[in-house]
Amino acid sequence: MSDLIELTGRTVIVTGASSGIGAATARQLHAAGAQPVLAARRAERLAALSDELGGALAVATDVTDPAQVQELVTATLDRHGRIDGLVNNAGASLHGPLDQVDPAEFTRSLELNVVSVLTVTQAVLPAMREQGFGRIVNVSSGSTQRVAVGLGAYAASKTAVNMLTDVLREELAPDGIAVSLLLPSITATEFNDSSFTLGASPRPGMVAHSPDYVAAVILRLLRTGEGRFDIPHGPEQPGLAEAGAKSGG
Repeated sequence: MSDLIELTGRTVIVTGASSGIGAATARQLHAAGAQPVLAARRAERLAALSDELGGALAVATDVTDPAQVQELVTATLDRHGRIDGLVNNAGASLHGPLDQVDPAEFTRSLELNVVSVLTVTQAVLPAMREQGFGRIVNVSSGSTQRVAVGLGAYAASKTAVNMLTDVLREELAPDGIAVSLLLPSITATEFNDSSFTLGASPRPGMVAHSPDYVAAVILRLLRTGEGRFDIPHGPEQPGLAEAGAKSGG
């Protein structure tokens, strides 16, 4: 485990911040005294969230476009002068039997779910290396822990994120940058056409969690720099986001 830090005053970029886990993470960062930077494609939603969070920097960003990613980083440094954290949360689902998945759609999914993680990470590294410090949290999926029949293409993309995270953690440790992997269980967001309702049990042993619950664990990882956290399936567990609590599988 890396050194435990406070988030007060820290600047943290959150991708996919216009809804769901990303928006919940930005709200909790603001409540913790941090300076969230909001990144997503839906500019109107970002503007509304920025107003809610006291004028937090909001940069409409397509994370699959390296030029827009660099503009995000430049705007963050211009406003705050540093980048302490990054939450790679942007992503999209892709469901259906593999023999029916459109290869073009799969390619777009890989660009968003996998390549953008590397693109945004590479973009923040110069600032983090100059500081000698950084915290990066990559949001993957619990679907990578099972044979994900019906969502194999999506799970495959997130499995790639798992490997990228594990390798980045080793490669960036000498620079003082801790890279963490988060594997949420089913979460009630707009994801998958809002098909999961909070508290519902779409699969045996699973209960749809709230975005706030997942966001609290993201803040834990930003504070601790732990390598990996599997959010347990089933009912939400009070205290799970506290540093020192036991992660599940």
